[in-house]
Amino acid sequence: MNTTRTLCFVIAALSSYAALFYRLSQVRRSWRDSAYRTLVITLLLQCLTFTMGAVAMGGDTFLGVGNLAILVMHVAAVAFCVSAQIILLRWATATEKTVRHARYWLITGIVVCALLIALFLVADGPGRPATDFNTGSGQPLVLLYLLVFIVSQAVPCVTIFRQCGPYARMTDKASLRQALRMLSVAAVVLFLYCTCRTVNILTAAAGIDIGAWTVAASVFSAAGIVTLSLSLTISAWEGPAGRLADWARSYRSYRALYPLWRDLYESSPDIVLEPPGSASVSDLNYRLHRRVIEIRDGWRDLRPYIDRAAPHGGVAADAGAGEEYRQAFAEAAQIRQALDAKRAGTIPDHNKDAGDFDDRDPDNFTAEVAWLTKVAAVYRKLGKTG
Repeated sequence: MNTTRTLCFVIAALSSYAALFYRLSQVRRSWRDSAYRTLVITLLLQCLTFTMGAVAMGGDTFLGVGNLAILVMHVAAVAFCVSAQIILLRWATATEKTVRHARYWLITGIVVCALLIALFLVADGPGRPATDFNTGSGQPLVLLYLLVFIVSQAVPCVTIFRQCGPYARMTDKASLRQALRMLSVAAVVLFLYCTCRTVNILTAAAGIDIGAWTVAASVFSAAGIVTLSLSLTISAWEGPAGRLADWARSYRSYRALYPLWRDLYESSPDIVLEPPGSASVSDLNYRLHRRVIEIRDGWRDLRPYIDRAAPHGGVAADAGAGEEYRQAFAEAAQIRQALDAKRAGTIPDHNKDAGDFDDRDPDNFTAEVAWLTKVAAVYRKLGKTG
């Protein structure tokens, strides 16, 4: 279980450092913004919290003082929660009321940190086994210390969750709305951490062994911090992530269209303006456009070989198939029938005189790619069964 807990601390720490480095890359153009400075401080405290957690899992002393890493972790976690609450207030509004609430959270955080330090010293924290600060071990002062810490984490989770919804509706920035939604998810997951941590402490105090379930708190903590890190850096990675997702979709479509394009190219080599494979992967958008155009041109070249008397290429789709699938099946079957007719040199008596795909808007490129991908998928299946 210690290995799992250490791994969770490491994951949370790495996600925190990644978020911090993302934000520090914007320091030149954003440092004068007080919200940005507060965000950087929050991420620094987040990094400190989980770095100390990993250090505490690696040994009982830090800087020669027993359990000091645990105390620093808890104090940093309280400061981190307060700072996160202040960030949320500044994201929402910039009024005098916001300043008062931020001051309230700051004072509360200072008081809670002082209380934790006092309880740690009164409970002889440096002289106790580190396991006492995991479960409390039935010691009243240690139990009180841990419960104060849990409450200091749970209350911000509740307030942040309650505020994210209204604040998201107030803003007109899409990226900020998305950040607030992710922040609300993080608050829920971290509240589950607080709940599991409380269960661990109370069951240990009652002498009840819940076994491996004690690890659930660490898992929720790591998952919540990863989600929180993503929410605090969404403006930095949302654009690149969206472009990467678009590229991946285009690449899947490009690959899915290949069997259909290949057979049309073999039938009508003149549809290709450039030798296959001459463009690089970085030209994917251009290559996808070219592939769609070449498929359309190859389809037009098959007009004399399309039999209007056999609109489905002489093959019937499954009776239970949907309307869109039946349309894609009809197109794919016609293409395959026309290619076979062209190879055999057979021109049907009633050939088709309109070469475009039926009922499709060629000006809507995204819709056309989606449609051709469906046709290509059916075409590939027909090739396997033919």
